[in-house]
Amino acid sequence: MKPLTQQVHDLFREIPLQGETLIDATAGNGHDTMFLAQCAGPDGNVIAIDIQQEAIDQTARRIAEAGYENVTCIKGSHAEMLHLVPETLSGKVAAITFNLGYLPGGSKAIITQIDTTLRAVEASLQLLKPNGILSILAYTGHPGGQEEADAVFEFASQLSKDNFKFQELSPAPFAADSPRLFVIENI
Repeated sequence: MKPLTQQVHDLFREIPLQGETLIDATAGNGHDTMFLAQCAGPDGNVIAIDIQQEAIDQTARRIAEAGYENVTCIKGSHAEMLHLVPETLSGKVAAITFNLGYLPGGSKAIITQIDTTLRAVEASLQLLKPNGILSILAYTGHPGGQEEADAVFEFASQLSKDNFKFQELSPAPFAADSPRLFVIENI
């Protein structure tokens, strides 16, 4: 079985993202931001958001070293996404990705939280264009991680089936601390 991070990348490769606006809502160390920059190509753009300056610096460094000029890094909470990205992007973003938990290699005391994550997911749905896709990879092996994943599942399960397609792509059965992958498509 492929790692869930690879499954997200494979999923995004299946849809045309060249020239599109894409968002990495939890930039972390910049790996997904770099992938999105490749997907968007020189005519598209990527917005990378993270609450930690360390993550923004690492992401910006990785992007600069690779020579990408289509990425904007923003320090802020993903819960404030609607205030951090231009209002003109409402309903125009092709793909958004989240990795919930803590910054790999950073402080494990700084983690995503249920309330801010749910606000961020709700904001993402307003930003997605028709046929846009949202991936949420929830890491559950830290305190609060499983509860956050359960809250995302509950929220997404209640979305209107007329407007959104929701699925969990996690391998089943999964261990209590296994990461979980949720995908929401704006239909």
